[in-house]
Amino acid sequence: MIFNSLSFAVFLPIVFVLYWFVTKSKLRAQNLLLLAASYFFYASWDWRFMFILIGSTLLDYFTGIKIHNALTPSTKKFWLWLSVSINLGVLGVFKYYDFFVESFAAGLSGLGFNVNYSTLNLILPVGISFYTFHGLSYVIDLYRDKIKPELNFINYSLFVSFFPLLVAGPIERATHLLPQIQKPRTFDYARAVDGMRQILWGLFKKIVIADNCAVYVNQIFVTSDDHSGSTLLVAAVFFAFQIYGDFSGYSDIALGTARLFGIELLRNFSFPYFSRDIAEFWRRWHISLSNWFRDYLYIPLGGSRFGKWKAVRNTLIIFVVSGFWHGANWTFIAWGTFHALLFLPLLLLERNRVNTNTVAENRFFPNLKELFQMTFTFFLVVLGWIFFRAKDINHALDYLSTLFSKSIFYAPVYGFGFNKSFIFILFMLLVEWVQREKQHGLELSGVKNKYVKWSIYYALILVIFEFGANSKSFIYFQF
Repeated sequence: MIFNSLSFAVFLPIVFVLYWFVTKSKLRAQNLLLLAASYFFYASWDWRFMFILIGSTLLDYFTGIKIHNALTPSTKKFWLWLSVSINLGVLGVFKYYDFFVESFAAGLSGLGFNVNYSTLNLILPVGISFYTFHGLSYVIDLYRDKIKPELNFINYSLFVSFFPLLVAGPIERATHLLPQIQKPRTFDYARAVDGMRQILWGLFKKIVIADNCAVYVNQIFVTSDDHSGSTLLVAAVFFAFQIYGDFSGYSDIALGTARLFGIELLRNFSFPYFSRDIAEFWRRWHISLSNWFRDYLYIPLGGSRFGKWKAVRNTLIIFVVSGFWHGANWTFIAWGTFHALLFLPLLLLERNRVNTNTVAENRFFPNLKELFQMTFTFFLVVLGWIFFRAKDINHALDYLSTLFSKSIFYAPVYGFGFNKSFIFILFMLLVEWVQREKQHGLELSGVKNKYVKWSIYYALILVIFEFGANSKSFIYFQF
């Protein structure tokens, strides 16, 4: 079941009605309903993956209690590492085993040794990278004495598997989500309406922007050897908007859906393509993952507390690991390394925290300096996305080689739905530029006229049904 499907359009209202009108204000019944709905939502992908999700939940629930009750630091550390090892071990087998085996065999082959090997060819369970990190944050925070263990198994299970965030985040923290699960929730009309707006904007970005861009991107990337550098540049730009519309669209739908049930999830995107440098981009793109690596990897490694070169080392580590988190392919490691190399000059010059405010704050138009900074940063991000989208490293390097050849001055190919996608990209950019100081693109807190609001809603719904491409799964479901 995906957010942009008819089945979800039926599923969500049913759960909403049962939640507010049947269970009403009975907290235990509400949580039990949400947990049952979440398991049904997940099982609709493949019921066999439920065993992994429930196993991960049981592991962290019981090791969390053991960590809290441990009488000695060594016992406490044992239960922490047991949880971390098993969680990462399961993730590693499903996601990385074949990659390591194939890479090791290729390395030996390069040295002249031919080896026979076999791979598992396992199907990657949907959302495993996300719910694994949910559980890890819980046990690590317990180990650090930041939280108390959740003894109510229903509450803890709901924290791990709440259906809006289950398969593609945001990556939640126990310190943020568990208190909301533990406390009674009452219906808030204004919050629910804003949630519906955010869902609508997310659907627009996914169905109209991402899925239409995908038509052009897929055609060009698959046949990249046959196209000019200018066409490859356009396709790379379109992929930048495809992945943004796809992933931020998912996050908008997730946050809006959670708000319908009185729950606020962590913000995952903050208009990242209006960033003025790479450091600002990473404060605005996949925020929950960036913050997770900062708090659970970068800071434990020492952060920037022990000199510049330790900070450089730690920065390289988190970017490479972040890239590897996205998938078992050298292209993702190259993508993470590329961003590390862009980030490090800012770190060394102590300019990584310069642009912390909103661009063109209290102004409609950016000045020339801001416009140049945003354009240049976006161009660098687009180059990185080529590694992310390419099938392998050789494909990415060939793509870049052609892009930077003299053929970049040729007229690009404009087929495969280019015009439609281009118009909607411009529309999305205009809307999000106007709304850049708000939480999402369709937050209409300043619009009081109901006729204007409903005109906007109907227009977007009409565009979704009229110009939406065939429903496709979300890109980040494979991670």
